[in-house]
Amino acid sequence: MSGQNLDLLGFGDDRPETPDDTREDGAGRPPRRRLRRVLTVLGVLVLLVVLVVGGFVGYLGWRVSDNVTQADLLPTVAPPTVAADGTPITIGPDKGTNFLLVGSDSRGADRGRADVIVLVHVPKDPQTIQMVHFPRDLFVSIPGHGKNKINAAYAFGGEPLLVETIQDLVGIKIDHVARTDFEGFKGMTDAVGGVRVYAEEGNSATGNGGLAIKKGWNELNGEQALAFVRERYQLSEGDISRGRRQMAFVKALLLKATSAETVRNPLAIARFTDAATKNLVVDRGLSVGTMKDYALELRDIRGSDVVFATAPFTGFGTDPTAGSIDIVDEKGMALLGEALREDTMDDYLDVFVTP
Repeated sequence: MSGQNLDLLGFGDDRPETPDDTREDGAGRPPRRRLRRVLTVLGVLVLLVVLVVGGFVGYLGWRVSDNVTQADLLPTVAPPTVAADGTPITIGPDKGTNFLLVGSDSRGADRGRADVIVLVHVPKDPQTIQMVHFPRDLFVSIPGHGKNKINAAYAFGGEPLLVETIQDLVGIKIDHVARTDFEGFKGMTDAVGGVRVYAEEGNSATGNGGLAIKKGWNELNGEQALAFVRERYQLSEGDISRGRRQMAFVKALLLKATSAETVRNPLAIARFTDAATKNLVVDRGLSVGTMKDYALELRDIRGSDVVFATAPFTGFGTDPTAGSIDIVDEKGMALLGEALREDTMDDYLDVFVTP
């Protein structure tokens, strides 16, 4: 590059100061060229930062697009217009968005039954996020298959049949579906350096989780987190208690992923983004851009803003075909459906917040 071109960028040779470079009081002032050079260097540094950040964001966008799989997860059947008791159902617009999160612990090629079934309701004005856990032993009507455990719907017809089953059960419309597996939970946990999760009750290492958990706070890495969410044999209410554990874990992971410690660490963000999307399958209407918009909309959500509910049931029983079952609370389910349809989940009674 010529000296003239260098000079235009502010990197040319310094020249002797001229009378113009001296104030009337005789005190020297910074040479104009030197000031211009400093400003140019600062400009270049700012440009480099913008390019690096832009490249990083671009990389994350590419990684998400490359990882996420879109599939036909929603049913072609419309949501119900009449409840099981014959009461008309009106599902109006602008009453929030319902996401169904399905987690599988099949540990193999077989789809198996869904181990995590959580309905996530994002209100129209998202000051909170409401998560409803559907126990996998909930005894429900499955379209075309009679009555069985709710997770059998996933085994019979995948996400579309599970969505149709829940829509009929609660009287709502599910807008989007996302499926991941337990390996995804493990990867996300390790990506953020582990999580601090609260256990409402402890268990020994002899249960199906294979890890001793103490009542209260536990620091868990990815492998330990899997044991935490798998355990049910040593918990007081079996799968019900396990569902509460799973939601406590999801909350702990959400808090760690959005903490200053994580968001200020580009490598942690990249690792978490990769782990979160590597095994993620979403419905065809949930594009990467749409996911980004929802993430921005929920950026101010904090731990106390995430509330949980268990789909209402009256107790436990047995069925000749299904085995051990959780009996649906029909009246409670109707109240849950009304709260979801009217976007009034903040007033729904069966909620709890983990520490």
